[in-house]
Parts: sequence; C-alpha cells; structure tokens
Amino acid sequence: MVNKLYPDAASALEDLLFDGMQIVSGGFGLCGIPERLIDAILDNGVKDLTIASNNCGIDNVGLGKLLRARQIKKMMASYVGENKEFERQYLAGELEVEFCPQGTLAERCRAGGAGIPGFYTKTGVGTAVAEGKEVKTFDGQDYILERGIFADLAIIKGWKADESGNLVFRKTARNFNQPMATAAKICVAEVEEIVPTGSLDPDCIHVPGIYVKRMILGSPYDKMIEFRTVRQREAA
Repeated sequence: MVNKLYPDAASALEDLLFDGMQIVSGGFGLCGIPERLIDAILDNGVKDLTIASNNCGIDNVGLGKLLRARQIKKMMASYVGENKEFERQYLAGELEVEFCPQGTLAERCRAGGAGIPGFYTKTGVGTAVAEGKEVKTFDGQDYILERGIFADLAIIKGWKADESGNLVFRKTARNFNQPMATAAKICVAEVEEIVPTGSLDPDCIHVPGIYVKRMILGSPYDKMIEFRTVRQREAA
C-alpha cells in the first residue's frame, strides 16, 4: 500500500505550489476548511493564486489569511459577505472576483472532476451571471453554459480517513469538500482522525481513496463560529 500520510502540511504540499496556479479549497463558511494546508500555503508565500471556494473565510481566518497577505489574484466564490478586507480589495480594484451561484459552483467542480468541460443550467438566466455566456434553448426554456472547474490542486478537510485515504465528512463540511476532492490534478487532505484501513463502513465513504494522493493529521482544531448568538436574558 502506498503511504499517503505526511508528517505536516508543508511536506504534503512540497513541490506542488507555484505562482499563478489555480486551487480549489473545500469548506462551508468556517466549517470544514483545510486550516493547516492554508497556513502552509501562507508560509510558502506562493502568489498570484486563483482560488475557487464557497467563500473567502473571514478577516485573517481561513482563506482570509491568504487574502490579507496579497497571495490571491482572483477569487471564484458564491458568498463573500463576512470579509472586510475582501470588500476593500475588490472595491479598490486589487482583486479579481468571479461570483458564482452556490449550487452552480459546486456543480462546476463536480463536472470538472468528472471530465465534463461544461454544462447548461437555468440558474442565472436573465441576470448579470449570464453576461458573456452562451445561451441555449431546451424545450422552450433558456439555459446558460457554465464551464467545469479543474484546478492544479485541491485542498480539503475530512472528518475521518483510513490509511488508504478513504474519506468521511461530517455534516455541512461535506458540501464543498466532496466535489472539490476530484476537481484537481492532485488532492491533498487534512483530517481530524486517521483509522486503519478497513475500519470505515464502505457504504459510508464520501470520497474514495483513489482521489486522495496525500494527507495529514491536522488535529487538534479549534472549532470557530462566525457569529455567536445567544438568547437575551428575560427581565426578572
């Protein structure tokens, strides 16, 4: 069996990073983001990155760290509302942004991983999303052509993995980690727990190990919350 486990994020990314590359990064908000791998990319200093992800983290957290370090040239995302530095760079013309509906972004990554270069969808028809895109009519309805995404590198985070790289995600962390695992030439995963091969139920595997080329054990993690909301105390 090929040893896919690396001692740390820096060694797992060794010889994979280069200026101008495209990366797909898993996670949903701050849930299931590949924190250790993002930190290693920050320390490496690679620049002019194009990154596709659901969002760009928050100020100085997750992908927000790469944004603040000016390592991201273009961001492809569906939601960016929690990041003031993102807003500043975008409005100042310092960051190229490609907004993409959330489901379309997930499907673009899934399609890219499946070898599908493009697909038609009704989402975005008649809006700014459709500008410059081919429109085709099926059964009297207009659809726009969206391109599949296939990047140089996928960085994802799993809940559990076995030594063969079979991955299981937990709850909403699965939303973008799963399609992005296949949408790149090489996938590097960080996980919370690694168990012996054969320990995981085959019917519960979300990403087969054949897609995961390298992985690290990233624990322990601090589970961050974007907005902490508590109920107001009732008056005595």
